Amino acid sequence: MTNNLLIALAQINSTVGDVDGNIELIKKARKAASIAGADIVIAGELTVSGYPPEDLVLKPAFMDCIEEKVLALAAKTADGGPALIVGAPWRQDGKLFNAVMLLDKGEIITIRYKNLLPTYGVFDEDRVFERGPMPGPISFNGVRLGVMICEDMWEPDVTECLDESGAEILIVINGSPFEVDKSDRRLNLAVARVTETGLPLAYINLVGGQDELVFDGGSFVLNADRQLQVQMPAFVEGLFISEWIKSDEGWSCLKGDIEPALEAKEQALMSIYHAMVLGLRDYVNKNHFPGIILGLSGGIDSGLSAAVAVDAIGAERVHCIMMPSPYTSNESLEDAAEQATLLGITYDTVPINDAMQAFEAMLAPIFGNTEPDTTEENIQARARGLIIMAISNKRGFMPLTTGNKSEMSVGYATLYGDMCGGYSVLKDVYKTTVFSVSNWRNKNLVPGFMGPQGLVIPDRIINKRPSAELKPDQFDDDSLPTYDVLDDILISLIEGESAVDDIVAKGHDPDTVRRVWHMLDRAEYKRRQAPPGVKISSRAFGRDRRYPITNGFTNLMWKN
Repeated sequence: MTNNLLIALAQINSTVGDVDGNIELIKKARKAASIAGADIVIAGELTVSGYPPEDLVLKPAFMDCIEEKVLALAAKTADGGPALIVGAPWRQDGKLFNAVMLLDKGEIITIRYKNLLPTYGVFDEDRVFERGPMPGPISFNGVRLGVMICEDMWEPDVTECLDESGAEILIVINGSPFEVDKSDRRLNLAVARVTETGLPLAYINLVGGQDELVFDGGSFVLNADRQLQVQMPAFVEGLFISEWIKSDEGWSCLKGDIEPALEAKEQALMSIYHAMVLGLRDYVNKNHFPGIILGLSGGIDSGLSAAVAVDAIGAERVHCIMMPSPYTSNESLEDAAEQATLLGITYDTVPINDAMQAFEAMLAPIFGNTEPDTTEENIQARARGLIIMAISNKRGFMPLTTGNKSEMSVGYATLYGDMCGGYSVLKDVYKTTVFSVSNWRNKNLVPGFMGPQGLVIPDRIINKRPSAELKPDQFDDDSLPTYDVLDDILISLIEGESAVDDIVAKGHDPDTVRRVWHMLDRAEYKRRQAPPGVKISSRAFGRDRRYPITNGFTNLMWKN
């Protein structure tokens, strides 16, 4: 029995499938915690396997490896150092569970299984895991720890069970992906569980990128009076030693470091940009790409993508290509060159004039005297895609696409052209947000970003009238609503699942709303072929929002 406890909160950036590497990260955290005198180290959900492991857990060889490594890790705790609470997939009686276990004194002391398996948005855990029974507390040094796994905190039942079973401190290990404003939702849910039970709560989250998901850390501790005692930084790995004292009123955590809060809009822009940087950095590095190749057009989308790329992996690993056509303005040439200089990146120019003429000559016998249309525009985009892919093949650099969510929503993207690539940082970022985030980055440099201080996207790129420059005098708002109107409609359709009449009631033109909805519906087949990209919103294209390509539902979106 003890009245003092030092609990190390470990924000770990694990990699799905890299069991050895993940175990080493846990050992590293334990060693640092041991030096600080911690009694126990707590890491996030499925840290051993990485999260989400998806169908890897269906491979017997993978699960054999997990179990072997966890047993070996447990044996290490015989050295008298801190105990470990870690998450791992685990088999029992022929069933597979999302588990959390206490490793101490050289063995696995206790195992608990996740009770609530999320099946919404990006989650489909009940596809591979069995639902565990309601958990009881885990005893450590005479302290009853109410340990639960992520979703178990989002409803009151599990915490109620732990409270009634005698838990003294609530511990939540998490693999909670980033979304804008999600940190507030997590904190509010934690406050609700603390209020219901009268128990303090420690929340430990993963950090790092995994394909389209970014885990943003932000681990925290609440005392029984709902006061925030610890708030770890978001988007960075870290270890914090929290100090706990038992009194007649129960356990409480002493005041520790609290990451300062920013004004709401500033916080949102910083979080979006940081999520893009971390998601891209980990996608490139964990997949062992030597660098990034992207087309730099002199427009804002490629400009922001280039800035994120440099902040993610450094200028020396980013190669930008300007691919002008006869329709490329001198302004765009100047702006792209200026940005390349600001970022310090490798920058080359490969004109596509000859390619356009070659395709025109090759296709003339078939096209005859037909008037130019989007066909010729798409040929330009695909010629550029071919160039980017050729350089990617030659150098091994990953091609980064630059399309934003507004364009992807309405189909203003060319398959095998500007959609050609391995990853997209703007896939879930609306055009209006692209402008806001670009302005934010020009004024801010967060520790850990690898780009320069100050201006990284020339003001003229941000302020110019958007254009694809695929034909003379072409501008986006000639064929689309202005982006403030378009994005408001799209957010209502995508995030809000609103009916057309409800969007019209907000003040939008009925014909415009119907046209945008039809464009959104028709472009589904393109989005199915798009590269992965960082999830930012609650309804990212892909695993979050799944619609059939062949879809006859066209006349029920409005009432009249």
